[in-house]
Amino acid sequence: MTIYYGCDIPENLYYHPDYDSWVRFEDDDCATLGMTDVAQTSAGKLLQIRFKRPGGKLKAGRSAATIESAKWVGPFRLPFDAELLAINETAFRQDVLIANREPYGAGWLIRVRVLDPEAARASLITGETAVSHFRQKIEANEIRCYRCYDEPVPMSD
Repeated sequence: MTIYYGCDIPENLYYHPDYDSWVRFEDDDCATLGMTDVAQTSAGKLLQIRFKRPGGKLKAGRSAATIESAKWVGPFRLPFDAELLAINETAFRQDVLIANREPYGAGWLIRVRVLDPEAARASLITGETAVSHFRQKIEANEIRCYRCYDEPVPMSD
């Protein structure tokens, strides 16, 4: 894992550079996705996440959730075509700041079945390419990543 200005950039994950999302592919054509450390820092403390319900198929670029923070409201977009299998709503209901604490662990957002795994991987960056991309983004935007250490905060309805 590379740490640059406090921002974690795990080289073993895949990333969509425009959506600031990470992807962890699994052996069964499934994947887990979440916000990057850069994204959670840029958003600030999360206030609420509204997830789409599992079961539907979503095209690349469509929103699987809406994220709201004190600084920003916006979509969590899928980087590739997928079927939404699971959402991490229970964790966020218990602690809306979980992605601010653990963006690559307990703060994951969704799990999906990837409809075209080869094309999905080809559309993302990983390894040194991802590290280079995020270093440039961090420098250009003067980002300094931090972790939220506040007490757990339940998400409001």
